[in-house]
Amino acid sequence: MVSMLDLAFVRTNLAQVEEKLRTRGLDPAVALANFAAIDTARREAITRSETTKAERNRLSNEIQALKKSGQDATSQMDAVKALKAEGEGLEVAAAEADTRLRDMMQTVPNLPADSVPLGADEHANQQVKTWGTIPTLDFTPKPHWELGEALGVLDFERAAKITGARFVVQFGQGARLERALANFMLDLHTRQHGYTEVLPPAMVNSKSLFGTGQLPKFAEDLFHCDDKGPYEPGNYQDSDHWLIPTAEVPLTNIFRDETLDEADLTISFCAYTSCYRSEAGSHGKDTRGLIRQHQFQKVELVKFTRPQDSEAEHENLTRNAETILEQLGLPYRRMLLCTGDMGFSSAKTYDLEVWLPGQSTYREISSCSNFESFQARRANIRYRPLVDGKPAKKPDFLHTLNGSGLAVGRTYVAILENYQQADGTIRIPEVLIPYMDGETVIGRQQGPWKK
Repeated sequence: MVSMLDLAFVRTNLAQVEEKLRTRGLDPAVALANFAAIDTARREAITRSETTKAERNRLSNEIQALKKSGQDATSQMDAVKALKAEGEGLEVAAAEADTRLRDMMQTVPNLPADSVPLGADEHANQQVKTWGTIPTLDFTPKPHWELGEALGVLDFERAAKITGARFVVQFGQGARLERALANFMLDLHTRQHGYTEVLPPAMVNSKSLFGTGQLPKFAEDLFHCDDKGPYEPGNYQDSDHWLIPTAEVPLTNIFRDETLDEADLTISFCAYTSCYRSEAGSHGKDTRGLIRQHQFQKVELVKFTRPQDSEAEHENLTRNAETILEQLGLPYRRMLLCTGDMGFSSAKTYDLEVWLPGQSTYREISSCSNFESFQARRANIRYRPLVDGKPAKKPDFLHTLNGSGLAVGRTYVAILENYQQADGTIRIPEVLIPYMDGETVIGRQQGPWKK
């Protein structure tokens, strides 16, 4: 049976698991309804089934001996038939209990790490650090959508004509700025932070989305490319394509159903991809500008590591993302998310929030999470530990981590708002000037696309 949490741990520490779920705002009576009774029934059915098989085997040997000696074996043969019928019933009961547990466990979120603060929502998140000085402007700063439309680098109206709401067309220096940011981030992560660049598919199958925790719980947040109705396990066998909500999904699933050697860990991947989200349930939120688009670009960071190293690797990954903001000169703060505000698969999450003068607030620009073994269990990703310098016979689940390094569109927003000038032009951060072919300012674009 696929278990998203260690089933033996849940069984042995049920009260602790229930309390952890309460800190995430869940009712254990609903999330783990009748877990103990179902688990007990399953194990009893398996034990009794094995006992009946053993008894059948014993009787079968006895029947052969009786027949060989010319004796009557009718009663033993009748007993074997009865045991066979009983065993088949027990196998059905075990399978049904197994399915009930599997369906239950695949919708139960990860358990928060002990270092995660308790809280119901974002108001209980803890500020860990701040960096940079919030700029003091001698004019009233504008939000990025006003700046971008006035300069002719952003066009939401034409994007809506082409596709629909929550899309954008970028022109000229604006489009180049997006490309410059992606190249700068990839160069820094691969050249200085030790990541291997990957170009993964932008479509994945349902097993991949299940592995990272998007399915089945968050199907409505995804773009499904095949018209096969609402998601149900097993429904997507022939044509199984979903647009990726983040490169975390294809990168993590690179090693699905594989066992790695401990000597190869930690593995660090980064990827620049478009991402696609339906934003179900976000109606009325951030409808202006680039903050919540259906299509956006990100540079994603993913790590595979030993359990004993994942806490340190979480700090490293978060620091890698922070370095991008610091080199761009963008003020930010690091927030440790509370139990009630973490994502489904996360055991611990830091959010990096960048300051946006045009909106006079901090906004999330990266979410860096340690999933511990949660995703590895769902995706069956293991490693073989070294024991006395030799690979162990029994593999174990490794730990996975990921974070945006960074969300390119939101970084674009932060540059427009933090580097805006009184005349509406945008200064280009120094580290990006080589990526912008030496240009230092984004000015008003010229061309027939400019209204």
